[in-house]
Amino acid sequence: MGSYITHPRAHEDRDSSSTTPTSHRWQPSTVLVVCALLLLTIFFAAVRFRLRNMPLERDEGEYAYSGQLLLQHTPPYKLAYNMKLPGIYAAYAIILLALGQTASGIHLGLLFVNAFSSIVLYLLTARLFGKLAGLVATASFFLLSASPSVMGFQAHATNFVVLPACIGILFLIHGLQSGVQSGLERRSRWMYLISGLLCGIAFLMKQHGLFFALFCFFYLIRSGWKRKQTFRDIFADVGAMAIGFLLPYAVTCWVLYRLGVFQQFWFWTVSYAGEYSKMGLHRGVHAFVESFGTILRANPTIWLIALIGFAAPLWSHEARKYFGFTSALLLFSFLALCPGAYFRPHYFVLLLPIAAMLSGIAISSTTERLSARGPHRILKFIPALAFLAAFGLSIVRQHTFYFSLDPAGAVQATYGSNPFIAAVKTADYIRENSSDNTQIAVLGSEPEIYFYAHRRSATGYLYMYSLLMRQKYTARMQQELIQEVERNRPEYVVYVDVGESWGDRDRAPQASAFLAWIKEYSDKYYELDGVAEVGDSPAYVWGNAAKNYSSRSSQALYLFKRKDGTGAAAAGSDVKSRNFERRKGHPEGGLYPLI
Repeated sequence: MGSYITHPRAHEDRDSSSTTPTSHRWQPSTVLVVCALLLLTIFFAAVRFRLRNMPLERDEGEYAYSGQLLLQHTPPYKLAYNMKLPGIYAAYAIILLALGQTASGIHLGLLFVNAFSSIVLYLLTARLFGKLAGLVATASFFLLSASPSVMGFQAHATNFVVLPACIGILFLIHGLQSGVQSGLERRSRWMYLISGLLCGIAFLMKQHGLFFALFCFFYLIRSGWKRKQTFRDIFADVGAMAIGFLLPYAVTCWVLYRLGVFQQFWFWTVSYAGEYSKMGLHRGVHAFVESFGTILRANPTIWLIALIGFAAPLWSHEARKYFGFTSALLLFSFLALCPGAYFRPHYFVLLLPIAAMLSGIAISSTTERLSARGPHRILKFIPALAFLAAFGLSIVRQHTFYFSLDPAGAVQATYGSNPFIAAVKTADYIRENSSDNTQIAVLGSEPEIYFYAHRRSATGYLYMYSLLMRQKYTARMQQELIQEVERNRPEYVVYVDVGESWGDRDRAPQASAFLAWIKEYSDKYYELDGVAEVGDSPAYVWGNAAKNYSSRSSQALYLFKRKDGTGAAAAGSDVKSRNFERRKGHPEGGLYPLI
C-alpha cells in the first residue's frame, strides 16, 4: 500500500552549500495511486454524465453557435461577433463534430477535458512533490472544478485554458529537469518550444491564458539565472519558447486574413476588448470579494488545506525547494483573473490548479513531518485521513446538486432567473415551424437560441451588453445592428425581456433610443407568435393562443413572427433611408471602414 522512498529529484534546485538531508517520506504505492485516480475519474465522470443535459448558458451558446458555423464553413467574426479569441470556437467545433450538436455532447466534451486536466495535474504535482501530493492535488481539482460556485458544469473557455496550460507547464518542468540530468550543454530546447506552443493554444482559448505563458517565461529565466547559465543560453531557451507561443496566434491571424475576416477579428479581440476591460477599481474589488466569498463557502476545508500548503515551506524542505515555482504560479494564476476586473465565478477555474497543488503540498509536507517522529509512525496517516474527511464533507455539502437535482433544476440552482430553459423551448418552436434557411434575430444576450434552433442570425451581435454599456463604440454598434436586422428581415424575432440578458437596460441613457427602435420595428412588421415565461411557474404559449395571452410573469421571452406578405418593400426602402442618414454622419460607413 505504501513505502518509504527517497524522492527521485531530491537534489534538484538545491543550493550547493545546503546540508539539509534528503527526507524519507511515506508515499502511496503505484497500485494505490492508479486505483484512486480511476475511482476519482469514474465518480466525477458519473456526476457530470448524469447532468450532461443541462441547458446551455449564454457563453456556452456563443461558443456552440460559433462552432456550428465553423462546421458550416463560415469563419469566425463573419456572422457572429465577440471579443473571444477563436481557439474556443475551434474546440467546440471539434466537440460538436465528435459528440453531436447538442448540450449533452458539449458537456460530455467538458467531462473529457476536465478528466485530462486532472490527470495532467497529477503528473505535474507528482513530478515535483511526490505521488501523495499528486494524488491529493488531483482529488482537490476534481472536487473544486465540479462546484456550482465556479459554474463547473458549464463548458466555459477557462476550462479549455487550463488543459493546455498545465501540459505546457509540465513540458517546461520536464525540460528543466532533463537539462539538470543530462548537462546544460546537451539539453534540447524542443521541450521549451512545445511548452510555448501549448501556452499559445491556451491563449487562443481565452486571452487570460496569456498569464500562464508569462509564468513559463518567468520561471524559465529564473531557473537559468539560478543555474548560472550564460545570457546566450537563456536567450536561446526563451527564444525557443517564444517561437512556440507566437506560432498559434500567427497562424490564426494568417488564416483569418486569407478568409477575409481579419479586420473584424482585430476590432473585436483588440479594439473593443480594450474598451470592455475598462472597469472601475471599486467595482472590481466588490466583484472579487463577492465571487471569491461564494467559492470559499462552497468548499471551505479544501481551501483551508490549500492555505496550509502555501505555508508549508516554513517546515518542509521539499516545499521550500519549489516555493519559487508555487508562489510564482499562484501570482500569475491570480493575475489571470484580473483583466477587466470582472472576477466572474467561472474565471476562478484558472486559480484551481495551483489551489489543488497547494492542497497536495499541505498533505505531503505534513505527512513528511510526522513520518520523522520516531516510533510513532502511525501519525503519518493523520494528514491523509484529515483530507479524506474534508473531501467527504465537501461531497456531503453538495450532495443535492450531485445526486438529486435533474439537469433543469441544476441550471436553475446555478443561474437563478436566467432564461436558459425558456430558450430551449423557444428554439424548439422556431426549428419546428421554419425552414432550414430561415434567419432569426435574438434581441437579448441568448445566443444559445441560434444553436438550438439550427438557424442563422440576422445580425452578428450575439450579446446586447456592448450596445448598452458606456464605451466609445456604443452608438455605432447600435446602428450596425439596426442596419443588419432591417436588411435581412428575419422571419422570427425573439425579444428577451429578462434583466440579466441586457445589463443596465433600464438605467443606461444610451438604451432608450435603441429600445424604442425595437418596439417600433416589431410593431410595424411583426406579430406575437409565442411567449415563454421565466420563473418558478413557467408557461409556454405558442401560435394563435399567444396573440391574446397576458403574461403572468415579469420576465419572459416574446417570439415575434414577420407578418405575411407585408413589410418587405417598405423595409427595404426604410433601410436605404437609414443607411443614407448614417453615411452622412459616419463617412467611414460602419465599424470596419475597409469592408
